[in-house]
Amino acid sequence: MPINYARSLTGHARTPGANRHLGMALAFVAGAINAGGFLAVREYTSHMTGIVSGAADNLVLGQTDLVLAAGGALFSFLLGAASTSILVNLVRRLGLYSGYALPLVLEAILLLIFGILGARLNDIDTLFIPLTVMLLCFIMGLQNAVITKVSHAEIRTTHMTGIITDIGIELGKLVYWNRDRGLRQPKVTANLGRLALMVTLLAAFCIGGVVGALGFKHLGYLSTIPLAAFLCVLGIVPVVDDLLRVLGRGRGAGSDAAR
Repeated sequence: MPINYARSLTGHARTPGANRHLGMALAFVAGAINAGGFLAVREYTSHMTGIVSGAADNLVLGQTDLVLAAGGALFSFLLGAASTSILVNLVRRLGLYSGYALPLVLEAILLLIFGILGARLNDIDTLFIPLTVMLLCFIMGLQNAVITKVSHAEIRTTHMTGIITDIGIELGKLVYWNRDRGLRQPKVTANLGRLALMVTLLAAFCIGGVVGALGFKHLGYLSTIPLAAFLCVLGIVPVVDDLLRVLGRGRGAGSDAAR
């Protein structure tokens, strides 16, 4: 059933299949946000490698304002990742099960704010950069930490460097000539399942990028609203489950007190 499937994607109990499906969905979202966001703020907000490298260049060139801007973007990404970690551990400590879903619902809310108020937020400078850049970097950190935690760092969705590297490694294994010249070396074999996953994540990110760029080109900031709705669909079921669980506990406590 659709509800059970949504519950399996972002619920507490994890399976390799659920991780793969969630990874593909989030790679699509990340590609769309990254490409569409670039058209909005002229910055790739998931690319921390480029931001740090740019900060080093600008530091040498004496461009202090750009160094501070890079620092603000980096801080926002870190804060997003830290927020996911806090939410996951807090929910777990409370004995609930929506720890992985709650950051995605928060991401959906922030994307909705970005879509509705993006043009106005772009005029607000915070930590030397527009609030829109900080918001998108925070969102990317939030999302990347979710899939990192659920997959035990096997899947990334907001940047493709590691994924393309993994594809290259598996392709190298695939074409390796296993000729034994008496050395008794173990046979080199490619992990076809991992290769297929990495290729699928890359394809999802690319498709999302095209969709995000087209959406922003024709709809502007409002193009993020469907992405927010999609994220909400991914995460809302475990959140509602926990809400009902908490309400049920409250009613039970009230009944016990009345007795």
